[in-house]
Amino acid sequence: MKTKVLLVILFVFLFAVTPAEAQCAMCRAVLESEEGGQAAKGINNGIVYLMIFPYLLIGGIGFAIYRSRKKAREQDLN
Repeated sequence: MKTKVLLVILFVFLFAVTPAEAQCAMCRAVLESEEGGQAAKGINNGIVYLMIFPYLLIGGIGFAIYRSRKKAREQDLN
């Protein structure tokens, strides 16, 4: 039961995303002065792309810890 609830919550967080505008004040000021907004769109996409890697690293470390604890618990039971 807990696994199903956890998977549902995980899928909700993965697929229920909203677009984000992530810029520092200086980048925003420079990019707003440009016509067309293509550079601003590229900067936003780059920032979001760079934000993915810390989350992947933390998730991988968390999964490794979970797996090692689960394996140790199974060995204690045997």
